[in-house]
Amino acid sequence: MGHHFLAYLYRLKYIKRWTLMRSTTPENVAEHSYQVAVLTHLLCSIAKEIFGRDVDPARAAAYALFHDASEVFTGDIPTPVKHHNPRILSNFREIEAIAAERLLATVPDELKATYEPLLKRAPDDPELYRYVKAADLLDAYLKCLNEMSAGNREFAIALRENEERLRALHMPEADWFLEHLAPSLAKTIDELSEG
Repeated sequence: MGHHFLAYLYRLKYIKRWTLMRSTTPENVAEHSYQVAVLTHLLCSIAKEIFGRDVDPARAAAYALFHDASEVFTGDIPTPVKHHNPRILSNFREIEAIAAERLLATVPDELKATYEPLLKRAPDDPELYRYVKAADLLDAYLKCLNEMSAGNREFAIALRENEERLRALHMPEADWFLEHLAPSLAKTIDELSEG
């Protein structure tokens, strides 16, 4: 297999998300990965600057950039399908691991040590990866909030469920984000421009 790593990553823009839902704004895995990286960096910055935690926002953002890279081979499996039962989830995690190995095989040997921890679901810093998981949930919540703000009730239940999942993390950084930053995402451009 050649060194097609970057070519595969660039194909993430063709993988659609939210395929079971009627969306006002389509989203792809490349956009999602960028947004999760931004949110991860922000959550870690909140952790560091507001809650005094010793975390590395840049390192966590790197994990986030690649957190769904294996979907270039698997596609985006909707959450209700993945989490339908433990057996399906376990099988899907195995498929993800195989896809990550396949993607890692396309990385030049000289760079494998750099990208291996970023591509595998078991990173070398699980505590830092918690922020990636929280940001992934937060991105889903914000997508639902955006859709609901556009009048799309298709996302009403998903919005509630994602907020419940975020609150269940008992993560003060996520709670702080929901209180201080999330509300502005429901505003129009005119509302954002006021004051």
